[in-house]
Amino acid sequence: MALAPAHGIVRIGTATRVGTTAPSGDAVAVHVQEDGTTAAAVVDGIGHSSRVASVAQLLATVIARVAARRGSLAGLLTGTELVADPGSGDEPEPDAVAVIATARAEGDQTRIAWVGDCRAYALEGGRLRPLTADHNLAEQLAMCGYTGEIPRPAARWVRTTVRSAVVATVSEAWTESPLVVLMSDGVHDQVPHGAMEALVLRYEGEPQALSDALVAAAETGAGGVRDDATAVVIRRT
Repeated sequence: MALAPAHGIVRIGTATRVGTTAPSGDAVAVHVQEDGTTAAAVVDGIGHSSRVASVAQLLATVIARVAARRGSLAGLLTGTELVADPGSGDEPEPDAVAVIATARAEGDQTRIAWVGDCRAYALEGGRLRPLTADHNLAEQLAMCGYTGEIPRPAARWVRTTVRSAVVATVSEAWTESPLVVLMSDGVHDQVPHGAMEALVLRYEGEPQALSDALVAAAETGAGGVRDDATAVVIRRT
């Protein structure tokens, strides 16, 4: 999906490819305030259904709109309030993971907040540097100093989601890089880091072309299953 250039200081590119199971649980929202402050959110809904898809888009929209005005942390925690209660119906309220980036018009920083395994990267010194660490069991074990073999399923066991997020569990980061990339796990799990970096260096001045290229590079996973893949590129001019 192509978006018009934001209010002078930021250009945005977004792309989404539906996975093997439709509808897509991925959602994107970009909100630009009158002063040019821009917020972009990527939400990866957990599961696949029309309800998951609609709630994921609602979360992305609310998170981006609040973040543009109140900051990335406030945006993400506002999203929490939408799904904190599982509801009383037969189908529980869907949960999700998310990453939000906010670039304020008056500053030179892009601020990130995230829960789960959506990621943010920045181009710094010609290298693509991760700004986030996944909130899963594998990362928790590594950060605690565990040096044994970590089972593969541990990387898929997300420990913090939008529903469970509180101030203490939402992680934050910032960068002064003019180029920030947000993505769902359907991209970063299926595209090697070196390949992502090469694409970023090739298309760093073309946000829409870069987001399209990153999503197109996402390959089919084990067993022929293809996950939803989403990328958002934020380029300060």
